[in-house]
Amino acid sequence: MPAATRPSRGILIAAWIFPVMVLTGFAFLGGIPVLVVLVKAIRQHTLRLWAALLTTAYAVPVALWQLGPSDAPSLTKYLSPLMTYLLAAAGITVALAATAVRRRSWS
Repeated sequence: MPAATRPSRGILIAAWIFPVMVLTGFAFLGGIPVLVVLVKAIRQHTLRLWAALLTTAYAVPVALWQLGPSDAPSLTKYLSPLMTYLLAAAGITVALAATAVRRRSWS
């Protein structure tokens, strides 16, 4: 696989940081790694769908929190434990997919 289609180190780092941020109480700041994954994966056909799914999974609760009648002071307090774990699982899935694509490109 050419180097242009191999996931960059930035995608891997951002994809692994996102679930950590969500699980440790920094869910709103988790948008930064999601944005990094999305922007860097736009040029890479293999991760484009994964990045879009992660962005959607993150954007829906953020939009509901901001536009809904919630009085929660932060995204972390707005998310239910189930939604927190689902977001973390989505991030881990994307991170594993990026890692698998990167390892496959080395061989």
